[in-house]
Amino acid sequence: MSEPLILFARLKAQPGQAEALELALRALVGPTRAEAGCLTYVLHRAIALPDTWLLYESWASRAALDAHFAQPYMQALMSRVPALVDGAVEMTFATTIGE
Repeated sequence: MSEPLILFARLKAQPGQAEALELALRALVGPTRAEAGCLTYVLHRAIALPDTWLLYESWASRAALDAHFAQPYMQALMSRVPALVDGAVEMTFATTIGE
């Protein structure tokens, strides 16, 4: 079995869009966790930057993550990103280093 694919995502709300972005992100949690290839999906809000959200995700494979991005609820969110997110969604891919 291959190592899980880890993704850290950072999203900063457009001015005045913090509540709308949070609602949109919260709506993803349940359906995403139910996906076959999702191992972990945790939404966080930054304490010092309350207009910033961080996602910690782990996926069984890149194909599982690609399938996630193709889901209708993800496509719906991505169409709203320009109105909700200030700048680009920052995504950092990682692997786990031995424990």
